[in-house]
Amino acid sequence: MHPQIKTNVVVIGGGPGGYAAAFHAADHGLSVVLVDSDTRLGGVCLNRGCIPSKALLHVAKLIHETQHSAPGGVTFAPPAIDIDGIRAWKDGIIGQLSTGISGLASQRNVMVITGRGILESPTQLRVDREDGQQVIVFDHAIIATGSRPAMPSAFDLGNPRVMTSTDALALANVPKRLLVIGGGYIGMELGTAYQALGSEVTVVEAGATILAGADDDLVRVLRRTVDKAFHAIHTNTSIKGLKSVKGGIEATLVEGDAVTTTCFDGVLVAVGRAPNTQNMGLESVGVALDEKGYIKVTEGYQTTVGSIYAIGDVIGGLLLAHKAGSDAKRAVQSMVGEPMGIQTAIPAVVFTDPEVAWVGVTEADAKRDNRSVVVSKFPWSGSGRALTMNRTDGLTKVVVDAQTQVVVGVGMVGVGAGELIAAGASLVGMGAQTMDVGTIIQAHPTVAETLLEAAESLLGHGVHSPGKHKAPSPEVTTTV
Repeated sequence: MHPQIKTNVVVIGGGPGGYAAAFHAADHGLSVVLVDSDTRLGGVCLNRGCIPSKALLHVAKLIHETQHSAPGGVTFAPPAIDIDGIRAWKDGIIGQLSTGISGLASQRNVMVITGRGILESPTQLRVDREDGQQVIVFDHAIIATGSRPAMPSAFDLGNPRVMTSTDALALANVPKRLLVIGGGYIGMELGTAYQALGSEVTVVEAGATILAGADDDLVRVLRRTVDKAFHAIHTNTSIKGLKSVKGGIEATLVEGDAVTTTCFDGVLVAVGRAPNTQNMGLESVGVALDEKGYIKVTEGYQTTVGSIYAIGDVIGGLLLAHKAGSDAKRAVQSMVGEPMGIQTAIPAVVFTDPEVAWVGVTEADAKRDNRSVVVSKFPWSGSGRALTMNRTDGLTKVVVDAQTQVVVGVGMVGVGAGELIAAGASLVGMGAQTMDVGTIIQAHPTVAETLLEAAESLLGHGVHSPGKHKAPSPEVTTTV
């Protein structure tokens, strides 16, 4: 039994929300203990999510770029794939970043304890460590235990050929024929990575479209590319069952009245994520959960127990690392009695090829809410920079409130859209008007100019937009 520890704040979970909360609390002069069950800080995002997936997607990008170089007079031989080398490089990145986080914790005098935290009272946490138990008495706790890949029991065959995203990112091998169940961002990103590494990828999505929630115009552009790259994408299709057979996994696909059975070498189950709220004493101390198992919180991130706060994936909403980091700062501000900073529109990025990114209100959002907006779209076929990269498969879209002319949404699909959306997030977050966007000078030639072009079209003087333009009258609005 380890000696009891008393602290101002204990943070449970060492991911991008948890370690950020610990650091913010320490910066406010509070004593902080950070508890995480993993020996490496960084949580799912660093160890089994965002970072390793982007490492694999960078490799995919390099391979895809060689395939786009022929029109420029440069051709390459097919790439030689060294899976062990890729895995080692990926793991090295994870180790370097995790070591950096540990160093930052040390610099802030944040005590890090490896073990599983279980709440025993509104002011006491028991940590089950490998070498015994430890009790932490705290003034405040912040729960940031994140989420895990969902694995429906019907798909859980106990066969290593059936993978979660965690398994897929471990990169044990590259299946010749890969079935991806789920056309969300995880399924599409990992499908992109494995396709580049040599898998024949089939995506099955139960809904009517891949990337549900993304703007339809952006998804259509992506579909034109992935339909050629992937073996098949089946929407409105369900998996009746999976079965282990010699040499593979047999999957039965149901698409309308059609039922087909196909054998795959590997299956990636990417049907969503579930909050890590089990077996940590929440119910016993009075922390309430909703019907899906997420922790209920106030606007100030307090749970139903006043001394305990929760942030990130465990409270639901957008399950994004950068949202958890924002939650962390605001929760600490709430805890110490400071005014909380504003959480502006949260950007989302899908790192496929091409990338899809958006922030704020989409056209579908406006339709659903019966909101009056004007929309402008600029295709990247009109971008000189996109042409020089031989990547005109892009589109920039701006959604503007028809009454106020405030930019309420920006969407992009194309090479580097994940970086470019930062400009859109700034515009939406600052409440910029169309005229503000139109007066910003963008460097030429860049694809960032497409944002300017889209805004100028709304102002009636889009230089490179086809057709004649007329500035919208304040009295005449377009409702989508």
